[in-house]
Amino acid sequence: MSPGEKTTVEIEGRELQLSNLDKVLFPDGFTKGQLIDYYVQVAPFLLPHLKDRPVTVKRFPEGVGRSGFIEKNLPPHAPEWISTVGLPRKGAGRGQRGESSRDATEYALVNDLATLVWLANLAAVELHTPMWRIGPDHKPRSPDLLVFDLDPGKPAAMRECCQVAILLRRELEGEGIGLLAKTSGSKGLQCYGRIAGRRWPPGRSNAYAHELAERTERGNQALVVSRMARALRPGKVLIDWSQNNAAKTTVSIYSLRAVASPAVSTPVRWDEVEACACAEVQSLSFPPAEVLDRLERAGDLFSPLL
Repeated sequence: MSPGEKTTVEIEGRELQLSNLDKVLFPDGFTKGQLIDYYVQVAPFLLPHLKDRPVTVKRFPEGVGRSGFIEKNLPPHAPEWISTVGLPRKGAGRGQRGESSRDATEYALVNDLATLVWLANLAAVELHTPMWRIGPDHKPRSPDLLVFDLDPGKPAAMRECCQVAILLRRELEGEGIGLLAKTSGSKGLQCYGRIAGRRWPPGRSNAYAHELAERTERGNQALVVSRMARALRPGKVLIDWSQNNAAKTTVSIYSLRAVASPAVSTPVRWDEVEACACAEVQSLSFPPAEVLDRLERAGDLFSPLL
């Protein structure tokens, strides 16, 4: 395809124009066409996790080797058929579609394949979501997920992240919350638990995660830190509890990451985590093709969160 050339496709009754499919987005030659193809193939597993969660994207029109940008507001040129939700900022009233307001953000709801492909065509490499969903009244529901983002400070690496994940799993099992793990797609690990049935009030999940992170740090001071100060982090794993704040997002399950070689935020089995924690496996990193193969063989390991 020549630069700027467009091709028209129909997806679920929607007509989309795709452009620059040969554009290289990753240094290893992975193109925008391959990015779109990956998201089309993973969509049956990804879309249920995105459903009714306001999506923030990280776009890299010039490839991941150049500066990209975070986009929360749906672009003005977006098709009218894309579902959206307007959420207030700084206590302002909720905006309506088409309004230009510095006090409201209009997020896309990626509830269908056509919307996912439309965003991928914008070189939206990464998809990030909060731990809550939008209700029928277009207002945020109580959080249904709890998340711990495990971030290693060198020389700590994935092995140490897996060790901390096992500690958290044991703690939460005692409190009746089953924990699942996924790679961040970058250098760390992320652990999720389903808390929908608890109907915690606003702020409770963030406070709970903070308390658990501090408790884990007190019992494992050589390995764990719960405070954000960079001076405290070398050689330890930061348990980032703050992503449970209703205003924050975490990279979605099955999202690609903007790293040198395309990698996916991928669910991992606990036996895989344990093997890495014991140094039987040196790293946990999965390219798109391997993720699709894992899904074909084992299905969605994160389905218990739905």
